[in-house]
Amino acid sequence: MTHTDGVAAGGRNTFERIESQVRSYSRNFPRVFGKATGATIYSTDGRAYTDFLAGCSTLNYGHNDPDMKQALVDYIGADGIAHGLDMFTVAKERFLEAFEEIVLKPRGMDYRIQFTGPTGTNAVEAALKLARKVTGRQTVIAFTNGFHGVTLGSLAATGNGGHRGGAGLPLGGVHRAPYDGYFGPEADTAAMLDKELSDPGSGVDAPAAIVVETVQGEGGLNAASADWLRRIEAIARKHGTLFVLDDIQAGCGRTGTFFSFEEMGLSPDIITMAKSLSGMGLPFGITLMKPEHDIWSPAEHNGTFRGNNHAFVTARVALVKYWKDKAFQNEVQDKAHHLASRLEAIAKRHSLSVKGRGMMQGIDVRTGKHAAAVCAACFREGVIIETSGPNDEVVKVLAPLTICMDQFDAGIAIMESAFAEVFDNETLIAAE
Repeated sequence: MTHTDGVAAGGRNTFERIESQVRSYSRNFPRVFGKATGATIYSTDGRAYTDFLAGCSTLNYGHNDPDMKQALVDYIGADGIAHGLDMFTVAKERFLEAFEEIVLKPRGMDYRIQFTGPTGTNAVEAALKLARKVTGRQTVIAFTNGFHGVTLGSLAATGNGGHRGGAGLPLGGVHRAPYDGYFGPEADTAAMLDKELSDPGSGVDAPAAIVVETVQGEGGLNAASADWLRRIEAIARKHGTLFVLDDIQAGCGRTGTFFSFEEMGLSPDIITMAKSLSGMGLPFGITLMKPEHDIWSPAEHNGTFRGNNHAFVTARVALVKYWKDKAFQNEVQDKAHHLASRLEAIAKRHSLSVKGRGMMQGIDVRTGKHAAAVCAACFREGVIIETSGPNDEVVKVLAPLTICMDQFDAGIAIMESAFAEVFDNETLIAAE
């Protein structure tokens, strides 16, 4: 079958005829893609696009890393276990050993690893369920503009109204608190939360968990300060609540260290991870918990795909290749500083502002209309980039961490031209 880009005869291509209307990214990038390597993805007409979306931070190491790919090919060729429920397998053992030796021990971290279903929302569901079991409480504190998934438990903790509206029923069990900076720099939102939890007349039940992202990837690249996060953890300790850190999008190096909260002095009770954990885009989610919280009964929380053996293989390679020393981490941090500098220059020219941290930064253009126009202009010139924020107002850069500097700079230059095209267009600005 020959695929073509664009719309087929009769005005309806295969996807429009058969696939659900729920699809989203394909509406902004209406091409059929067939190949990808590194930071480049190719449409079936042969055009190359620089990928500044990277599977929404699922491809931190780029497309088809050659070492991960070869390890997986070798494993499949040797009839390695593809699916094993939660049975012991060689691939699982080797991943666990690598995670312990490369990630946990050097950071002085002692956690048990639960293999959940294969996506981030599965990891969050397990975390919230466990926190409720450990504490015997029901309420969860989540924050404005937080995003934790779209299955019902994690959706209740998600702030986005569009996603919440799709639930079709009331989403309970969560109290929403203002994130760092939500009411501006002068408002002490940590003190507000402590006041609510300390006041028996506030109407806020004692919570099982406080769940938070260090950088709100989908919520608009809001980055919490280390001081605010430490205070939130202290509030959790004060009130007998578990401190849950959602590191699904910000983790695996996206902010410059393996965990986004390193060097902040935090010690979460539970950590959720997914997205780039597998290394090359294979579905893989885990929930890490301090040993004293591992009180599950056998199979009390399970799932058919709790542990992807193919992902175990590639995830281990990712850890060994990129995280055995600090060379890769230092490289990512250098790129992050470079990105910040380039984005600040673009933002300053158009009286806009930069948001985010590390290699998840973007420019707040204030309206979804302008952000969409910038992204469309980028796509026309060969860069795939998306928006975030409650009104889709932030143009967000999520380039692979492994992108070479020449391609990185070329992509940012296209962004720069796109911003000029949109914001130097007085007709468009006036129309807003």
